[in-house]
Amino acid sequence: MQPNNRGNKPFKMRPMTIIYLVLLVVIGFLLFGGNGSAPKQPITWDKLQPILERHDYESITVVNQEVAEVRIKSDAVKRDTVTYGDLRTRTMTGQPGVQGYYTYNIGTYEHFDNQLARVEEKTGEYISYKIENRSSAWKEILVFFGPLLMLIFFFWIMSSITRRQMGGDGNGGGFGGFFGMGRSNVKQYDATKQNNVTFKDVAGLAGAKEEVMEVVDFLKNPKHYTDLGGKIPKGVLLVGPPGTGKTLLAKAVAGEAGVPFFSMSGSEFVEMFVGVGASRVRSLFDEAKKKSPCIVFIDEIDAVGRARGKGGFAGSNDERESTLNQLLTEMDGFSSTTNIIVLAATNRADVLDKALLRAGRFDRQIYVELPDLEERKAIFAVHMKNLKLNTDEKSEEYVDKDFLAKQTPGFSGADIANVCNEAALVAARKNKKQVEKQDFLDAVDRIVGGLEKRSKVLTDQEKHTIAYHESGHASVSWLLRWANPLVKVTIVPRGKALGAAWYLPEERQITTYEQMFDEMTSLMAGRASEEIVYGKISTGALNDIERATKMAQALVTYYGMSPEVGNISFYDSTGQSEYAFAKPFSEKTAETIDREVRRMVEEAYAKAKELLTTHREQLDELAKQLYDKEVLFREDLERIYGPRPWEQPEEQKEDNQESKEE
Repeated sequence: MQPNNRGNKPFKMRPMTIIYLVLLVVIGFLLFGGNGSAPKQPITWDKLQPILERHDYESITVVNQEVAEVRIKSDAVKRDTVTYGDLRTRTMTGQPGVQGYYTYNIGTYEHFDNQLARVEEKTGEYISYKIENRSSAWKEILVFFGPLLMLIFFFWIMSSITRRQMGGDGNGGGFGGFFGMGRSNVKQYDATKQNNVTFKDVAGLAGAKEEVMEVVDFLKNPKHYTDLGGKIPKGVLLVGPPGTGKTLLAKAVAGEAGVPFFSMSGSEFVEMFVGVGASRVRSLFDEAKKKSPCIVFIDEIDAVGRARGKGGFAGSNDERESTLNQLLTEMDGFSSTTNIIVLAATNRADVLDKALLRAGRFDRQIYVELPDLEERKAIFAVHMKNLKLNTDEKSEEYVDKDFLAKQTPGFSGADIANVCNEAALVAARKNKKQVEKQDFLDAVDRIVGGLEKRSKVLTDQEKHTIAYHESGHASVSWLLRWANPLVKVTIVPRGKALGAAWYLPEERQITTYEQMFDEMTSLMAGRASEEIVYGKISTGALNDIERATKMAQALVTYYGMSPEVGNISFYDSTGQSEYAFAKPFSEKTAETIDREVRRMVEEAYAKAKELLTTHREQLDELAKQLYDKEVLFREDLERIYGPRPWEQPEEQKEDNQESKEE
């Protein structure tokens, strides 16, 4: 990074700055330089007591209830040169204001009176003293206004120094500029500071990489595009859930680009000092313009790019709003340049200001979604490079990334990286020399369900109830066509749950009513199983009922899948509904919605009870095995219920049909 030439100018003290410094010193001297009188010679009580007993003093004056000024007789000074040698020496050298005076810190009136009383009792002579309150009108004024004046002068001086050092443009003036708050803490990557992350390290994200690579190619070979009349894009916004690799993709751009790459977080623009954020934006783009063509990356841009008028913006003078306005101006303002591409990342695109998202600023929005099956395989391959794995394909503990990718639907890239790391830790705890398949499964269970709590004490009745509850979920999900099939079920407490079941959801792009209704039915199966077996229900189905209710509400109010409400959606994709004061439907419609949600949930509950009653023997067998073994897998369920007919290959289905006909 090139040095800031303005910051390297030699600093020259201006006349006004010198005047301010002199005034500051004078005010400090008047405030803290003493009580306004000439200094005296201090003395302790051990030396003062003999003087009082010999009556060598001429007068005693108590000043401001703090010190006692004791004037010594001149003949005593001449007579006793041993005791008063210091006063004699000062008088002969002509030091002003100290001839014949001692000062004694009295502490309090009562204490000083008691000391004098003891001397009077010893000598039999009365000792008198005067009391004076000495003050200066100027000092009283300075005591009242002095701290404020000192703060103003200090701020003025520092502001002048900072403006001079930063070229006189006022960027980051005041305290913020003096302490470096107005300067951006940008990190630059170029030929002198290499970044090791490249596109080879980014698994999956094929579409996102293609678009970003086009931007990098544009910067490397601009003539290839400009010959056809094309213009370089102003900005690229990476949008997606947390952990999907937005920042990693930006790091890969830094590693691949043959141009300077500036990186900064959105939160670094926001400070408590007004004007610092806008100053940092200007400083960032000033540095980028010197190195253009280049790329500027702003991570978590929602910290500074929130929509104005809501989400915490207080008004036109708000610090964040001024920072956002400066960012808008720099990206596509009156004097904007075309050689800087702004790359930004966020998982909250819905809260960004519309002016930031318009064409000409962020021309492209790239959606970085959760990885699908094939992308999860590639991500596992990347994060398994440094692990010592069991590579024996004949072994039951062989680590197959295809199998692991199927076991982790809905996992982001960060989640998969965490699974690989957790698997290595699990293997290390067991003193293994290799990471095996079971270690990965334990890691998935740990991340999804939480840590096992075998120390939690359950009664025998509670354990039976949990076994039937989880068996109800597993049975109905196995028997329904569109429900998610079971992978593993356990009654060992994990996290807050007393039991847990893992399912393998089908990865769909669209979902039908039948598919969502089957999922609701499997959710209600736990409570249905308890009622069938014990004739009573428990609180263990709280999470199941909550999820089923929300799913039914979404069917009615969002997806328009209720015949009573009709093809109407009350979903607001703009996010404005949270600021609305009234519901977007009438009271009569609200009653209809409540009635439809209740109907769907009750129908799902009734269907679950019907299925479990029909297969009561299999339910009892499954619950018994789960109670004994505590953990069951898909194979155990298949032995009890048989294979799911819709999951069998077509050839096997035809063979089964022929055998039934025979």
